[in-house]
Amino acid sequence: MLKKKKTEKKTEVYALGQHISMSADKARRVIDQIRGRSYEETLMILELMPYRACYPIFKLVYSAAANASYNMAYNETNLVISKAEVNTGTTIKKLKPRARGRSYPIKKPNCHITIGMKDISLNDKNVEIDSLKKPRWKSKHTATAYRDMYSSGGIWDKK
Repeated sequence: MLKKKKTEKKTEVYALGQHISMSADKARRVIDQIRGRSYEETLMILELMPYRACYPIFKLVYSAAANASYNMAYNETNLVISKAEVNTGTTIKKLKPRARGRSYPIKKPNCHITIGMKDISLNDKNVEIDSLKKPRWKSKHTATAYRDMYSSGGIWDKK
């Protein structure tokens, strides 16, 4: 699916995966690692991560790159993941029979994953790949160095 913004001449190429049978939180754990990275780096990360969510996300990233190269004639080496989001889908509800004629509900969550890719060679300015990442938190304070209690004499050397 291609989407053009009217205000900008840049185009983003999307791949959408719907009704993927896993929790949205488990998929977000992987999506947060790949957002803002290059295409080749993303494929390496997804192949080496040990989570079950990596395989459907890998297929979506590969599909978005194929859309970009086929539909827009982009080079795959210049692609960057500009948008990666996970939304919750419908929950499949079943009943499991238990002892004494009782039943317990089983809830199987689904999610929808959207991967958007952008070609960085089309930009006029040099854009750093890390600038596309959204910071998870903004640190107002700088990191403080703590004294080492064992080597500086601290508590243990007192008599």
